[in-house]
Amino acid sequence: MSLKNCFIALIIVAAGWVPAAAQSVKHIQPSGQTNGGGGIATGVWVGDTYYLSGQLPSPMTPADRAKGTPAVYGNMQAQAESAFGKIQSLLKEQGLGMGDVVMMRVYMAADPADNKLDFAGMNAAYAKFFGTPEQPNKPARAAVQVAALVAQGALLEVEVQAARPSPPLATSR
Repeated sequence: MSLKNCFIALIIVAAGWVPAAAQSVKHIQPSGQTNGGGGIATGVWVGDTYYLSGQLPSPMTPADRAKGTPAVYGNMQAQAESAFGKIQSLLKEQGLGMGDVVMMRVYMAADPADNKLDFAGMNAAYAKFFGTPEQPNKPARAAVQVAALVAQGALLEVEVQAARPSPPLATSR
């Protein structure tokens, strides 16, 4: 390759490069949430990548503070299905789907009833959302055990990053 061709190639590559600082950033927050409301954004767009904050499962039975009873969340599989369902809905609000998830982090706590981590239960729920005939994509994933989660009775929290799909390249004939 001649020096002239190398220089032209370098200019083309440099023209397509966008530094991270130049990418657009958009914080997604529930309406009316500024200084309170949990203190975090639901998610943040950086360019074409969406960072969704960790999602806890929804309780099957809410806590009753008057009676002093905690919320009931169910077993690991039920909790994971709940969290993945919430993630699916939040991604849909942003024009994304589960197939757009490129990275997932799952934080799991042992069930206090038997002090065991139910990784198989989490994986059973995961298999309903990823690697299916309807949605064959699987993200890169990390799963770690933690001592406890912020919500008493919750056994997992899941955070994801999703990437907006690129438009298909035009084909010429």
